[in-house]
Amino acid sequence: MRDADELTELLAAEGEQVLARLFEFYDRLPALDPGSLRGAWEGGCFRTGHPGERQLETIGWVGKAFHGDDDVDPILSRGEDGGRIVNPIMGKASLRSVTYRGVTTATMIYDRHPIFDHFRRVDDDTILGVMDRKGDAFPLFFYLRRAPAAVDAP
Repeated sequence: MRDADELTELLAAEGEQVLARLFEFYDRLPALDPGSLRGAWEGGCFRTGHPGERQLETIGWVGKAFHGDDDVDPILSRGEDGGRIVNPIMGKASLRSVTYRGVTTATMIYDRHPIFDHFRRVDDDTILGVMDRKGDAFPLFFYLRRAPAAVDAP
């Protein structure tokens, strides 16, 4: 099965039973260089029961924008006009290479919160992310897809 097809199948699954499958899938994917994330990305969450899923839904999270290693907008929300806006609720973030689950990969680090988003490559335009937040029983899994060129990054 191709990685993109497996991602689609995992997005349709629900519940805690999908966590083991998500970890297995994530661990097979190749690492990313922080520079490969530049630009705007659209995103969504996997339904595993993580409390962050509801929080992201409440704030209307639709993606992230990577402007540089020290300039990341981790929370883009949908504005009243339907466009993408920077939501300041979580502040800014930075990009670094960090070892997670035995692989050094691009990782977004929130500037004001104990949260790390570790990324792996599904294909050139699709990323699987794991949000590792201190104190959580298990991580939040999400995906990012490169936004079309017509979508301006805030």
